[in-house]
Amino acid sequence: MYINKNFNFRRLMEFAGRHLIWLALWSGIAVFVYKYLNIKWVAIPLSSVAIIGTAVAFYIGFKNNQAYDRLWEARKIWGSIVNGSRAWGTNLRAYVGNQFRKEALSEPEINDIVKTLVYRHIAWLYELRSELLAPTSWEHINQSVQIAKLTRRRIQNHGIGLLEGEYDQSQLSRHLQAGEYVDLIKYTNIATQIIDRQSQQLKQLRAQDLIDDFRHVELQKILNDFFEQQGKAERIKKFPLPRQYGTASLLFLSIFIFLLPFGLVAEFDRLGAYGTWLAVPVITLIGWLFVMMELVGDYSENPFEGLPNDIPMLSLCRTIEIDLKEMIRDEDIPLPIKPKKGVLM
Repeated sequence: MYINKNFNFRRLMEFAGRHLIWLALWSGIAVFVYKYLNIKWVAIPLSSVAIIGTAVAFYIGFKNNQAYDRLWEARKIWGSIVNGSRAWGTNLRAYVGNQFRKEALSEPEINDIVKTLVYRHIAWLYELRSELLAPTSWEHINQSVQIAKLTRRRIQNHGIGLLEGEYDQSQLSRHLQAGEYVDLIKYTNIATQIIDRQSQQLKQLRAQDLIDDFRHVELQKILNDFFEQQGKAERIKKFPLPRQYGTASLLFLSIFIFLLPFGLVAEFDRLGAYGTWLAVPVITLIGWLFVMMELVGDYSENPFEGLPNDIPMLSLCRTIEIDLKEMIRDEDIPLPIKPKKGVLM
């Protein structure tokens, strides 16, 4: 997630500057064909191009709106996870105890039970994040060689690659008991199994009279909400923006970019010999504006790619981890994730 108010010029060029090159080349070719090869019939009415451009703008606007909805829903999901996690820690500390037992457990024993449930929840957070970062076939990392290479560079220089040294894959094993970790890693969806383990332990606590029926139900409701939020996140991850929208948007934009020089070159030719060449920068700029609109939506529709536009999942996981460990007075409290290069991941 970018935290600066605006992109600086360098960041803007890194994001979309390369498109200026081929747009300028295409504009130059069109002007050369019209002016120096004297093939005047390539010029088409400007009104035709304007109609196509208007349609493309509306279509890209619709697509970008859907892409933003996916991004914003992802952020709301993680906001709910943050709130639910805090409620989980607070309720565990308030509910688990000797109120309903005939033979009281010691305070250290109660604290160990709460710590196990809190640590297992932290493991769930990091595991959910890892599962959401697994690439799918429609994400940029699995596209053409050039796009995949560019995406890897962006991930490394401006995405989750900035977090080297801030995070390692031991988060799951560090927050689970040794035998439990070995058992869980054999499952396909580890995050789901972790919540199931939480539910089974609540059942044991009820059988041991460490919680009553009311507290059992309330804690189980929180786990059910975690399941709901996980399912919502998986829906965004595993169901793309319908590809007919993305394909049609790219097709319509390509048609518009192809026709744009031929709709403007005759207009600029009226300005004189040198006026014709003025069409090149103008056409390039207009085309680049449309390409930018397409790119903004394209890089917003998948909010779990590890790119700089993504939801800052690691930062949110770390915030929850700190909050929960401070609740249980744990000594192993990590530092918050700090932004790097204007990006918070």
